[in-house]
Amino acid sequence: MNIKRCLVHTFIPPWRWRLLFPAKTLKAIEWAVEQSERQHRGELRFAIENNLASAWVWRGLTARQRATEVFSNLRVWDTEENCGVLIYVLLADKEVHIVADRGIAKSVPQHEWEVVAKTMQTAFRLGDFRGGALEGISRITAILASHFPAGVSKPNELPDQPVIITR
Repeated sequence: MNIKRCLVHTFIPPWRWRLLFPAKTLKAIEWAVEQSERQHRGELRFAIENNLASAWVWRGLTARQRATEVFSNLRVWDTEENCGVLIYVLLADKEVHIVADRGIAKSVPQHEWEVVAKTMQTAFRLGDFRGGALEGISRITAILASHFPAGVSKPNELPDQPVIITR
């Protein structure tokens, strides 16, 4: 257990995400996801979580483990081609994780997602949350378009707007 991490998660202001991802930024992310999905067969979700419950942190739940839970809870896996991708941002830990469904994971190695996540984290550390999010979506779009190019028109299986996870 990490005392410092527990304190950060306990005392981060519940409204912090609103400062970093104001309505205009959330709208820009939604538009970018919508545009992205026109270029490939994948489905993107963007989730922002301010902090984890203290008990979860106390038990050692990592941001990566939480990203996997959120992937499941948001049913990102529930697409016809198993082509969902979750971009998960945990503000308290200053971490970004990208979780790809099994249909995509067969073709795209995890290290490609980690490069995108690190690019986003770098922009976020510099205070550029809008730019970092849009750059991440752009890079994911390029990866998906190269492995899963758009074919015949497909339905939008998952909502495009970012999800704010609150307790």
